Amino acid sequence: MSILASIRSQLVPIHREGLQFIGLFALASLVLFWLWTPLGWIGTVLTVWCALFFRDPERVTPVRDGLVVAPADGKVSRIINAVPPLELNLGDRPMARVSIFMSVFDCHVNRSPIAGRIEKIAYKAGAFINADLDKASEHNERNAFVIATATARIGVVQIAGLIARRIVCFVREGAVVGAGERIGMIRFGSRVDVYLPDGVRPQVAEGQTAIAGETVIADLRAGVKELTFRVG
Repeated sequence: MSILASIRSQLVPIHREGLQFIGLFALASLVLFWLWTPLGWIGTVLTVWCALFFRDPERVTPVRDGLVVAPADGKVSRIINAVPPLELNLGDRPMARVSIFMSVFDCHVNRSPIAGRIEKIAYKAGAFINADLDKASEHNERNAFVIATATARIGVVQIAGLIARRIVCFVREGAVVGAGERIGMIRFGSRVDVYLPDGVRPQVAEGQTAIAGETVIADLRAGVKELTFRVG
């Protein structure tokens, strides 16, 4: 392998949604260098951060019927039973909900947690309070998916955060997606909720770091027991 090929293999791809922002940061940095060199270096650091924010790395997704993988990078901030948003039409009974909070340093490309068909997509405008707060599920801007498999229906909700101002959707209703396939992204800090079918127990713990498309958060197979965890 040549040196150039080796360098390229270490570089993380940038999603096209971020190119305009990276360009604006870079242009601002050039202007700041012209005004005062220290400001230019600050702008350069912010440009590098912006590039990292919009990174879109390849992921290795475990493939087996029934596995539910994390839809987002970040911290598992809350695991509770909650009634899903009305627009999902998943009923009014509480379902196990796994919330993953993405900081401004996490990759923000969201992925399908399971293989299936996009049965419904529902966007709802709202506020921009801190996405780590539980009330953000009800009040914040959000984009919700229902993904149907042969045996279950799962709800996935992209929730805009304090800084986020746009939710981007990559798929349409009726599309068939694979587990770990890219379905959207949220710009600059946010959260993704997954609503699991009745009787399915999460296989992650609050505080755990999740990797989109790779971390298994649940198993739809009957009889799978909830895991216990140790912090070391």
